[in-house]
Amino acid sequence: MTGTGTTTELLQRWSAGESRALDNLLPQVYAELRSLAASELRAHQGHRTLQPTALLNEVFVRLLDADHVDLANRKHLFSTAARIMRQILIDRARRAASEKHGGDWKRESFLEAMQLPIPQETDLHQLDAAIEELSVANERMARVVELRYFVGLSVAEAAAVLEVDERTVYRDWSLAKAWLQERMRA
Repeated sequence: MTGTGTTTELLQRWSAGESRALDNLLPQVYAELRSLAASELRAHQGHRTLQPTALLNEVFVRLLDADHVDLANRKHLFSTAARIMRQILIDRARRAASEKHGGDWKRESFLEAMQLPIPQETDLHQLDAAIEELSVANERMARVVELRYFVGLSVAEAAAVLEVDERTVYRDWSLAKAWLQERMRA
């Protein structure tokens, strides 16, 4: 079959596998579907980067990727398109919220991750002065604190940098944490 027909006829021919029917269908419904897409975007704030045309194109991509499209009539086409638009917008919102909040990453404070007994509201100038004081008392302990706390090295990595045994780093780390905790309280 060739030529144009009503929306329902074209949908039935497209469902039957006639690709030319889609070419005739699109000009008949495109403007209304684009208007529906614009309406959906206005109703769901937070999609400022998505344009109605892009949303409608995504709807058609999903319809064309479907194994079998069985749209009975114009009403069915529009309700299906609206449902797909809603799904696209919800998926985008979920993805944005997930990425905005770190996705699957587990949040942990820097100080907790470094296992240093210093509260988050610590004055870094005071901490620096305490590390300088520690450096005078024991240079290696001060370097262990710098490598572990500021650089984020593991005990093994700090031991390799300082060219000492891991047990030495564990001991220096424990003593330095206690020493700094005492100094930071004062």
